[in-house]
Amino acid sequence: MKRLRTISTRNLIGLAVALLVLATGVGIAQGALGGGSKPAPKPLDVAVHDALTAPQVDGVTARVHFTNHLIPSGALPDGTASPLMAGASGRLWVTSDGRFRVELQSQAGDAQIVCDGRVVTAYDASSNTAYRFALPQHATDAAKPDAHTPPTLAKIDQAIAEVGRDWTLSGATPTSTAGQPTYTVRIAPKGDGGLLGAAELAWDATNGVPLRAAVYASGQRDPVLELSATDVSFGPVAASDVNVAPPAGARVVDLSPSSGAGPGGAAGETHAKPVTGVAAVQAALPFTLSAPDQLAGLPRQQVWLAGHGDTPTAVVTYGRGLGGIAVVERKATPGEQPLGGSGGGRGDRSLQLPTINVDGASGHELATALGTVLTFQRGGVDYIVAGSIPAQSAETAARQLG
Repeated sequence: MKRLRTISTRNLIGLAVALLVLATGVGIAQGALGGGSKPAPKPLDVAVHDALTAPQVDGVTARVHFTNHLIPSGALPDGTASPLMAGASGRLWVTSDGRFRVELQSQAGDAQIVCDGRVVTAYDASSNTAYRFALPQHATDAAKPDAHTPPTLAKIDQAIAEVGRDWTLSGATPTSTAGQPTYTVRIAPKGDGGLLGAAELAWDATNGVPLRAAVYASGQRDPVLELSATDVSFGPVAASDVNVAPPAGARVVDLSPSSGAGPGGAAGETHAKPVTGVAAVQAALPFTLSAPDQLAGLPRQQVWLAGHGDTPTAVVTYGRGLGGIAVVERKATPGEQPLGGSGGGRGDRSLQLPTINVDGASGHELATALGTVLTFQRGGVDYIVAGSIPAQSAETAARQLG
């Protein structure tokens, strides 16, 4: 039986970040459609080839507006929700080598999303919490003659054909984004896409810089996530604009695998081999790992160790494709609820989220248009169940754990 119960802002931000990472991944600079001229029509492969061979820009600076329709409106208190949850306006900086920073301002405190090419860090001032995720790093062989050569038109055609096996691709639709002529492509899953309906990407027709990306839920016409550039300019970006670290006293939640690389990393990764497999992960945990062969009818796929130091964390995935389920397990901290609990202060204003009984354990549930995140605590272990799945599927999975 469900009822409404308060949950801290820090908890909800953690749930939102986990859902964004697992279900949608990390977005890039996006622009508002409308205004400005449109480019001449081109086939998709030609438009992609021209973008990849366009002269490199020195940097990108833009004013942006982030819209988030994932979080149920009734769960967010007026004026006190993090901009990562409620949306906000801000600025974007991207350097010529791909480093970037997005800054969002709100009355509840600013949020920063920073990428230095190796680690993505999302800092939320309303909860004074930083979420880190290390990107997989691959060794490159600069001696290879084609190491930095853009792909040929034939290679692009081959890539489009491969993507087309599992995804439906539109053509390169001429559009206008933040006053710039752009091409927009829409991609939608052919098979099990979970609750994902489609995604769109727009890039500048002149220099190939991505300017817009949007995520749509199944059956919905409007995007559920959008970061819209209202103004954009191209030119050098100072290192100080993107080299911004969280405050010294910020709480850090590390979402990276223990080695800093993803599970089953490809050959040539520069990091140590990650800890994977039920036995190896169990040996590193101070609690009993729950990793059944199947969960909610989906077979177990991968098990790896994440987290560092005194908080080793297990991640277990089930099923394939976007309709899969991820389970995160770590030792519970006394006095805390999953994902941090109430720590007092400005970031812990009460919010309203549904609570669910997981076979005697009280769990908090965040159901969105793109997926569900459910947390509960049992036997001294915090569990997080997340995926692009309906709430009922997440609840079924949760009851089969522990």
